[in-house]
Amino acid sequence: MAVTSLATIAPINAEQQARVLDKTQATLALAEREYGREFPAIPVLFDLRGRCSGMYRVKGTARVMRFNPHIFAKYFADSLATTVPHEVAHYVSDCLYGLAKIRPHGEEWQNIMAVFKADASRTADYDLSGIPTRRQRYFDYRCACQRHRLSIRRHNKLARGEVIYNCRQCGASLSFVAACQVGA
Repeated sequence: MAVTSLATIAPINAEQQARVLDKTQATLALAEREYGREFPAIPVLFDLRGRCSGMYRVKGTARVMRFNPHIFAKYFADSLATTVPHEVAHYVSDCLYGLAKIRPHGEEWQNIMAVFKADASRTADYDLSGIPTRRQRYFDYRCACQRHRLSIRRHNKLARGEVIYNCRQCGASLSFVAACQVGA
């Protein structure tokens, strides 16, 4: 669930998205020339929310690059110069070495970033005011002696029957009361 501040930054427009796609393709073309092999086109989505400006994700055999359209809107030039090569480098390192065999920001990834002549910093330090960020949801539970507030992750585990949580004070198992407001 997204919570917005009073002055929310609008996401990047179609022209800016096209520029991001062009930068992604150009960076992949540079990798193809450097490594003498093709890297298949990868889907690029502009659906990332929260504090991250970009993400390379592998789920099964599907690979995708995701970008945060709000952070890109606020810091377009910097995101184009740093975030796009950062995520393309993750994709290229996955194709060349396999994710299981290397560290995410290890030597192989850093070498690819050097080929791209891009900053190999792992995180950006952006002011995220005006950027919609994700907030943790909480749920109220009760035991024999008190109320407990559980995160959505723990709540979902309980709901699926994967775990049973007991109170540390009275030892009774926790039972669901209600969903809470979104918390920080």
